[in-house]
Amino acid sequence: MPTPRRKKRDDEAIPTSRVRRAASIGKLAASAAAREGRARVATVGRSDEERNAYLSKQQLKTAEQMVDVLGTMKGAAMKVGQVLSFMDVGLVPPEHREEFQSKLAKLRDMAPNVAFKDMRRVIERDTGAKLSETFADFDETPIGAASIGQVYRARLHEKPAGWETDECAVKVQYPGIDAAVRADLQNLGIILRLAKTLAPGLDVQAVGDEIRERTEEELDYELEAANHRRMARLHRGHPFVVVPGVATELCGKHVIVTEFVSGEGFEDWKTKGQATRDRLAEIVFRFYYGGVWRDGQFSADPHPGNSILLADGRVAFFDFGLFHQISRELVDNQAQSVRLALQRDGEGLLEHLKAIRWVPESAGFTPEDAQGLAEQLVWFAIEDREEQLSQDHVARMVFEATDPRSEYWSKTRRATIPPEYLMSIRLAGMAIAVCSQLDASLNYHRIVREWLFGDEPQGELGRQESAWLAARGRA
Repeated sequence: MPTPRRKKRDDEAIPTSRVRRAASIGKLAASAAAREGRARVATVGRSDEERNAYLSKQQLKTAEQMVDVLGTMKGAAMKVGQVLSFMDVGLVPPEHREEFQSKLAKLRDMAPNVAFKDMRRVIERDTGAKLSETFADFDETPIGAASIGQVYRARLHEKPAGWETDECAVKVQYPGIDAAVRADLQNLGIILRLAKTLAPGLDVQAVGDEIRERTEEELDYELEAANHRRMARLHRGHPFVVVPGVATELCGKHVIVTEFVSGEGFEDWKTKGQATRDRLAEIVFRFYYGGVWRDGQFSADPHPGNSILLADGRVAFFDFGLFHQISRELVDNQAQSVRLALQRDGEGLLEHLKAIRWVPESAGFTPEDAQGLAEQLVWFAIEDREEQLSQDHVARMVFEATDPRSEYWSKTRRATIPPEYLMSIRLAGMAIAVCSQLDASLNYHRIVREWLFGDEPQGELGRQESAWLAARGRA
């Protein structure tokens, strides 16, 4: 008698074994290598123009295939895809960038096929009650996907204090995602080597270290809920930023319940007029980058899927799984470094970097080196003028900071900059990447001077925020 076939469980839509998940990535890597070999053969004897066009097309195919595989995997593999989705560091040639960005955008909404009955079990286990006891109504169709979970819309029996509605967003981890993430972390080298074939300037070691350190934190939704509450408190009453409330008593290790907000997503933002796109970019920049200077606490994951434009013009921010806090001393050290760079005081900057032991004497830095490197990292704020940034600008920033071929690499690799500072540099790059996708035109110099020099704000958003900060200080 033949052995009966075991019925496939719904939650096996997420492959959890290292072997199965490595197989998916391995097939992709093999396909990319074969395509590269065919490209070398196919371009023999062609003109430079024909060869570049052919290679560009092959590179696009490899990148798109990578998106397809990562989008079905979730876990750490999905996180790599999300990092790339809002920080295109030269993965494909400029002529294909718009097409590829459209493909990457789908990563933010892809979700595995997990039956709701399995998601229900996760919710009821964490809340300790039946779904109907916790929620007055629950829509079983997900409204969005996170890297390790899905988001549902529901309604509570009572409106929590301070909320504007009794509707809530319920983020639930996928069953089995813990094992999937651990498998991805073991396979991370394969994933990142594949990413490096598309972006030679990608600092694989730095990206890998960060993913390993932060992914474990992301798995703990209780920690994320605490981060979310902290951000909501810090932005209470803000004139153009909304951080939805948190139903603390309903949150657990695998479930987060927050106030529901609705509005337009990032793809809609890109269709707005120039003035609106400029305003939205400034809000994004002030929220993410300003948080470093104001509070030393910031969301470290500023990809476009984490914000929504509300009907009243405010922008709601959420998803604080990647959250970072730095000491006031480190904030002050960073601030002084940027002040000196903006003042073009290379000698003072070098002495400051040595004094705080970020640059040892053995690094061989000159004042010109210090100023040059600083300008590569905060180039968007150096000049007192409006800057209309592009993805090429962001790619250059990443290249100068991380690529061995860059002018400053031989010296920067000997610097002793704290990892916490690198997090804020990464944050700046990602926030700038979002602004560049909006094709926004902003005077970043003037905005940064508000924070670091106490200058009077020049624009309406700056004046609103300044008044709010003054009121917050009095409170």
